[in-house]
Amino acid sequence: MAHSQSAQAPEPTSIDRNIHLIKERIARAAEKSGRSSSEVTLVAVTKTVSAERVHEAFAAGIEDFGESRVQEAAPKIEQLQSLDLRPVWHMVGHLQTNKAKPAAELFDFIQSIDSVRVAQAVSAHASHDIRVLLQVNLAGEETKSGFAAGDVAPVLAEISRLPHVDVKGLMTIAPYTRDPEDVRPVFRQLRMLRDSLGLEHLSMGMTDDYQVAVEEGATMVRIGRAIFGDWEMQT
Repeated sequence: MAHSQSAQAPEPTSIDRNIHLIKERIARAAEKSGRSSSEVTLVAVTKTVSAERVHEAFAAGIEDFGESRVQEAAPKIEQLQSLDLRPVWHMVGHLQTNKAKPAAELFDFIQSIDSVRVAQAVSAHASHDIRVLLQVNLAGEETKSGFAAGDVAPVLAEISRLPHVDVKGLMTIAPYTRDPEDVRPVFRQLRMLRDSLGLEHLSMGMTDDYQVAVEEGATMVRIGRAIFGDWEMQT
């Protein structure tokens, strides 16, 4: 007598659960600001994360991944390509001019253009149009890269003339604070600057403050620890 066995869905992993929870919170934050969650791209930051765990996040529905270092990203991207997995790759860390050539080859999006020289180097090495964001240091922190708010308009005009560099918006890294509400004015200022320049994207918000960033208009949030790390789930 043949025995039939019903197939059971695999148990969700911690990465699955984390992504599901983050997406729920993004949806709630977007709704508060009268937007749809479809307007917000979740970029999973995979610095120090193995290719296997990146694969797991891809299987859980993440399509965009961010890396901070070209030399760490290259073997990871190659390994995933060997599995015929081709997500959208974002460069989210500081980019040195001497790494512009491999960055132009590896990444679909460079979020961290923080000087005209870097933009020129990317342009010189790009064989196709690369989407970029201009990094803005709104808080004037010496430890962070980026343009001052008042310099963005003239820099945008200069960089927009470069071949193969398509400026899509602005990015910022907010100061660390225990209370995300403390950085709401930073996110609001970046949105107002973006609007005044007629650009599309706002990349702002990370694990500790992404919900406030979405409420203030973020179109991209860059989240690593809340997906891959030891993160206490708070309701």
